[in-house]
Amino acid sequence: MDWKTFMAETEANIGTFSKEIPDTVRGFGIMGQAAKKDGALSEKTKEFIALGIAIATRCDSCIGFHVRSLVRLGASREELCEALAMATYMGGGPSYAYSAKALEAFDVFSE
Repeated sequence: MDWKTFMAETEANIGTFSKEIPDTVRGFGIMGQAAKKDGALSEKTKEFIALGIAIATRCDSCIGFHVRSLVRLGASREELCEALAMATYMGGGPSYAYSAKALEAFDVFSE
């Protein structure tokens, strides 16, 4: 998968759709800001949780968004692999395949 092209296309599609549902998008944005805010858990920890859910739900675009955030937040490849091991353990074979995709995305976005 060409992660950079895929994410650019995803963002373009989301941008087009967002114009149709601005109130929903505004609410979703507010919810996201509140959920990601540092508190008892750091934003980085919360992004690892979100990545695990993205893997479990088999959402390629979600994997892309959360891996990019983890790169921005300074996650190491070792941290990512440990989180992916847990996602694989909890989700079995399908999560194994999607965890491999997430590692590929991490390597691409870390370049």
